[in-house]
Amino acid sequence: CGGMARAVRALRGSGPRVRFGPSPTGFLHLGGLRTALYNYIFAKKHQGTFILRVEDTDQNRVVPGAAEGIEDMLDWAGIPPDESPRRGGSFGPYQQSHRLDLYRRASDELLERGAAYRCFCTPQRLELLKKEALRSQQTPRYDNRCRHLTATEVAEKLSQGLDCVVRFRLEKGVEPFQDLVYGWNKHEVADVEGDPVILKGDGFPTYHLANVVDDHYMGISHVLRGTEWLTSTSKHLLLYKAFGWDPPQFGHLPLLLNKDGGKLSKRQGDIFLQRFAQDGYLPEALLDIVTNCGSGFTEKQMGRTLEELISQFEIGRITTHSALLDLEMLPEFNRIHLTRHIENDGLRQKLIRELRLLVEHVYEDQQVDQEVLEKEYIERVLLLRKGHISLLKNLVSCDYSYLWVRPSVSREQLQNISGEADEIGKLVLGLLTRQAAVLTVEELNKDLRSLQKQTKETKYSSLMQLLRLALSGQQHGPSVAEMMVTLGPKEVCGRIHRALSS
Repeated sequence: CGGMARAVRALRGSGPRVRFGPSPTGFLHLGGLRTALYNYIFAKKHQGTFILRVEDTDQNRVVPGAAEGIEDMLDWAGIPPDESPRRGGSFGPYQQSHRLDLYRRASDELLERGAAYRCFCTPQRLELLKKEALRSQQTPRYDNRCRHLTATEVAEKLSQGLDCVVRFRLEKGVEPFQDLVYGWNKHEVADVEGDPVILKGDGFPTYHLANVVDDHYMGISHVLRGTEWLTSTSKHLLLYKAFGWDPPQFGHLPLLLNKDGGKLSKRQGDIFLQRFAQDGYLPEALLDIVTNCGSGFTEKQMGRTLEELISQFEIGRITTHSALLDLEMLPEFNRIHLTRHIENDGLRQKLIRELRLLVEHVYEDQQVDQEVLEKEYIERVLLLRKGHISLLKNLVSCDYSYLWVRPSVSREQLQNISGEADEIGKLVLGLLTRQAAVLTVEELNKDLRSLQKQTKETKYSSLMQLLRLALSGQQHGPSVAEMMVTLGPKEVCGRIHRALSS
């Protein structure tokens, strides 16, 4: 460990080093994203380093592929780690199951110092203690029985091959610490719980030992984690003291809750990032909404970019109030960020490719003309619909199917609506030929009103019905003027020509 210790000491004076330490027990969810995001923002604000450390010491709960999935989602969200299992770094391995020898040596060090001891209590005895405590309406806790074993007794039990774990001696009289969010805190852990296991019988550490050891040897300067760990911090500080190490600064983030104050539901994958990505939400919208509902920023408005979040962030502005997340607002957040993507030349090219693939997938069984898959056509649709759609996939919904599938409508069908179908067609073609400027819904509505007055017997409602059928083959959807604007003069003229000549 000497080389690592020297490297850690060399880090002092550099920018902060923070870590996000998820357990690979499933998909990354919004709560995890928020914790990772605050760490990322803090690191980038102060020219620091953001580390992903996979905490897989509970092997029974590990889901194959989950660790890779979490890093994939951080990359997708635009907050990639600087050091990670995939990217590597000078302080790896970045997966706790690959660092077992380090934890064993740390545990041995505590045993030698008398700060830890071997416990030979069987699972059956521990279960009886738990049942007895519950029967007496007390909080279950270990009674520290093996703390009092002599060295001779320990050696004898080891010679008998008895299974054991290593427990840390909790001491009374903990020192207060200043949390970056919650201020001065201390928890007399020795008064409320028994000595905790730090190394299990299978050689794997528990959270308490692994995090303290890793944070030290990875040079972590600031620990930003969920408020559920606040009461454990005094225990961790006792471990730092037992090792003789300087602890990092701690900041505990308030809970992320539903807007009604309840826990976020993982049922049916409601809060997993994969679900949002599959549904077409932009990562910027998720970053925006999970920070907008919380605190830590100089301003609070919708539509903030990651760069704006970094510039506005101040850790002293994080309050202890829970962050209430209203996911019903997510489509509106996405609409704002999607509009920004459409307006950006580079980002718009990516949307064009994505929309083309969506059209080909959704309408694969229908006749889609190649002209409506051309870049210029798709780009014009995006520019005209910006601000009107919340998700890119809105443009392949039933209401917008007319954009991609040319209707099969006969002249006879149009004449059933109005005997003046041919005359109406000529009037519309003439109108569009005369239109020099870009079509607008407002101007077209006026022009179509005037056009109807040039017919002999066709009512305005029948005119709209006829044009809607010719343009879309449907009897519902956006207004006729909106259809014409989105399709463009060339496509509108082509569809009217085809309908009247069929």
